Amino acid sequence: MSYKQTPYVAKPVDQNGNVAYTNDENAIWQELVTRQLTIVQKRACPEYIRGLDVLGFTHDRIPQCYEISNVLKDCTGWALEPVPALIPFDRFFELLALRKFPAATFIRTREELNYLQEPDIFHEIFGHCPLLTNSAYAEFTQTYGKLGLHATHEDRVLLARLYWFTIEFGLIQSTEGLRAYGGGILSSMDETIYSLESDIPQRKPFDPLEVLRTPYRIDIMQPVYFLIDRFEQLFELIDMDLIGLVRQARELYP
Repeated sequence: MSYKQTPYVAKPVDQNGNVAYTNDENAIWQELVTRQLTIVQKRACPEYIRGLDVLGFTHDRIPQCYEISNVLKDCTGWALEPVPALIPFDRFFELLALRKFPAATFIRTREELNYLQEPDIFHEIFGHCPLLTNSAYAEFTQTYGKLGLHATHEDRVLLARLYWFTIEFGLIQSTEGLRAYGGGILSSMDETIYSLESDIPQRKPFDPLEVLRTPYRIDIMQPVYFLIDRFEQLFELIDMDLIGLVRQARELYP
């Protein structure tokens, strides 16, 4: 998603699609990947773990977007699109509608290793790309982009909540137990553990209308998470009149 301001600046992409990351930036990636791979085991949903295996991230350096895209295209037709640190919402929705996932080409500083509000390259690649190998998740994400592209500003406010509580901070009650699938959770050391094991947050069954009426904050660990039972629930949302649900939610819960 896009944000109003950020101290981070995306790094340029050369004519061959490469970004020249520094040794320190690659070292930060290596530290993040090494510790998070341990944390997500038995906490991420099986589909995510399978996606990790398919993508086979490099550990010693930040992967280039085209390297990830080559694998995603073979799986679901998706690709990573290098973008500036901030993009307009119109551009965000347009890219998703085209099966292109925006990835800002910067990585967090060591001072913000555990959490930052901006979606950096680690968040986008490690948090989201494994599940872009899953057809139901991939179809839902594209449909969301198409809806948002043609939605009004008022509708987008509520659509952002749907994205937040699924793609970013969704949980799933899998056959192996409660697991995380949201990229905002799985790219965060603290929130991966907190979302599943803390007694503090509420965990509610997924209900589209309740999700659409639930506000969120980007600067704290979430006080509430919504649980799907299977990824087909996201796929089934495609067949619903989501904009109609958005307007119903606004009428019921102004």
